[in-house]
Amino acid sequence: MYKRFFKRLLDFLIALSVLIIASPILLIVFIFLGFANKGKVFFIQNRPGKNGQIFTIWKFKTMNDQKDAEGNLLPDEIRLTAAGKFVRKTSLDELPQLINVLNGDMSLVGPRPLLVSYLPLYNQQQKRRHEVRPGITGWAQVNGRNAISWSKKFEYDVWYVDNQSFSLDLKIILLTIKKVLKSDGISSDTSATMEVFTGNQ
Repeated sequence: MYKRFFKRLLDFLIALSVLIIASPILLIVFIFLGFANKGKVFFIQNRPGKNGQIFTIWKFKTMNDQKDAEGNLLPDEIRLTAAGKFVRKTSLDELPQLINVLNGDMSLVGPRPLLVSYLPLYNQQQKRRHEVRPGITGWAQVNGRNAISWSKKFEYDVWYVDNQSFSLDLKIILLTIKKVLKSDGISSDTSATMEVFTGNQ
């Protein structure tokens, strides 16, 4: 009953409440990034959701669009702005995804939505992460976030798919708050964000 009905209802009510309560913070971050990023406030990108259905994710923009001589984006650690570092450290960049939760594209808790280009790289077990709506936070995020390997991240994602419940979601939300306050796992060991997934070796 929780997975079929109450989870979606709670997602909607909580996302709406947080958006209303946090609206002053959202406005401040909007203005702050507007000046820091020369008017470019939002990061908008297509991501795969439940059953691999593509949707548009919204986040606050934390990196600039600097490119090399061949037109390729520079590494994340170079493009990450000073303002972006603060917004990422406090996880404020994730707040616009509450709109995705209201739309039904995402849940508060679930496997993080990754890049569309990763879809053909998953093995059969890893594909199971798309059996549920992706989340703003998830079991992998509270167990290492970007500081764990891809294989471990997918292992946690599939474990969540098989074990999701109200008590587990509540635990993940509480642990997420703790992680945000401690700024744990924001970066991997070799990247300012997370290394690109290149498939299973």
